Amino acid sequence: MASFRAFLNSPVGPKTTHFWGPIANWGFVVAGLVDMNKPPEMISGNMTGAMCVYSALFMRFAWMVQPRNYLLLACHASNETVQLYQLSRWAKGQGYLSSEADKKERGSSE
Repeated sequence: MASFRAFLNSPVGPKTTHFWGPIANWGFVVAGLVDMNKPPEMISGNMTGAMCVYSALFMRFAWMVQPRNYLLLACHASNETVQLYQLSRWAKGQGYLSSEADKKERGSSE
C-alpha cells in the first residue's frame, strides 16, 4: 500500500499531466496500428510526416524534462515507429520507394 501511495503522489504519478498526457497520446499509436489495415492510397503523406516530426520532438522533450518522463518517451518512440512504417507504406504506394526486385520486374515486363 505504501508503494502505491508513493506512486500516487510522485511527480509523474496519476495526479499530474506527466501521467495523463502520455496516456492520452497512446491513442495516436493505436490509431496508427489500426490504419495498417487500410490501403496505402488512404494514407496522407503530409499528416504522417507531421506526426513523425511531432513524435521526434516530443521524444526529446520527454528525455530533457525533469523528472524524465519515460512513459511519454515510450509513447512517442512507439508512435514514431508506427508512423515511419506508415510513411514507408505511403512512399511505396506513391512509387517513391521500390526494391531492386520491383525495378528488375518492371524492367523485364516493359
